[in-house]
Amino acid sequence: MFDTTAPQAPPFCPNPACDFHRSDGGRWRYVRDGFFPRHRPPHVVQRYRCLHCRRRFSDQTFRTSYWLKRPDLLLPVFWHLVGCAGFRQIAREFGVSPTTPLTHAARLGRHCLLIHEQLRPRGPLGEPLALDSFISFEFSQYSPTAFHLTAGKESHFFYGFTDSELRRSGSMTSRQRKRRRELEARHGRPDPRSVEHEVAVLLKLVAPTPQALALHSDEHTDYPRAIRRVQHLTIEHHTISSRAARTSHNPLFAINLMDLLIRHSGANHKRETIAFSKRRQGAAERLTVFLVWRNYVKSFSERSRDGTPAMRLGILEQRLTVPQLLARRLFPSRVVLPERWAQYYRREITTRRIDNCARHQLRYAA
Repeated sequence: MFDTTAPQAPPFCPNPACDFHRSDGGRWRYVRDGFFPRHRPPHVVQRYRCLHCRRRFSDQTFRTSYWLKRPDLLLPVFWHLVGCAGFRQIAREFGVSPTTPLTHAARLGRHCLLIHEQLRPRGPLGEPLALDSFISFEFSQYSPTAFHLTAGKESHFFYGFTDSELRRSGSMTSRQRKRRRELEARHGRPDPRSVEHEVAVLLKLVAPTPQALALHSDEHTDYPRAIRRVQHLTIEHHTISSRAARTSHNPLFAINLMDLLIRHSGANHKRETIAFSKRRQGAAERLTVFLVWRNYVKSFSERSRDGTPAMRLGILEQRLTVPQLLARRLFPSRVVLPERWAQYYRREITTRRIDNCARHQLRYAA
């Protein structure tokens, strides 16, 4: 397994309410508090007790596989999520319930959000951005969704995303229009200004400090209104026709390639797939895993096996491996997420046609 090596000593108290959870642990004191056995390696796990808050914890508290009955699946599930496998395919391969890879995917999505927040660039961006909205759907084709993506025009670094509910549009039969009316009467109609709002939120997330920014996008009519909402940025907006050839000479090449890779790597976004996401929340978690893989693990070119987008941007000096990404647990109380991305972490993105969408509200787990 990738995470059997525990830290030499607990680096901090895992209790968010403890004074030594975020501060320097130089004065922190703890004692060993016995062991507990388990069926999978490591078979004996050291326990500890914080002498300040009296909370008990163990080596397992600092592993990414905490509270998982099948910790051996975390690494292969990561690769399957970016390898275009559906959850039932993963479950059949490992002989587990289909809900098991769902649990692991949610864990990986939360973990990858924290990784990206730790590593993403701070301060003014040093390259133009490409913006696009990736269209998919949740639950059924009567509930289309848009994931708004930004990528570096030169580095192809995936800076982040937000999402919007959409109303089904396009050519429909009279029966389909009637069904849409019935669903909207029962569950409500999506906010028609959601794209404008969420694109503005995305721009504030990826460029939080005042700067001049060149932004390339298609001719979506909501984008100029979204840009006007972002008061702290001086944005030079360039629009490119969607009919333009999608070659490397197209200013939107970075985002067009990302759209292609998302469909290529995710079974839930294939055309006419039966592996579509039942919830936008699940789609966002899979997209976060893709984001970390694309930025920090995958080579910019599969043929030349060169540096990652993060290396091209100067964030890292070498590629990260997936075992390195999953080596240590990250705590949301120590890596503070922007509120919009914290909603993904807490699983607060609901699907209208599903009652009682599960949220991440465990008492001790982060």
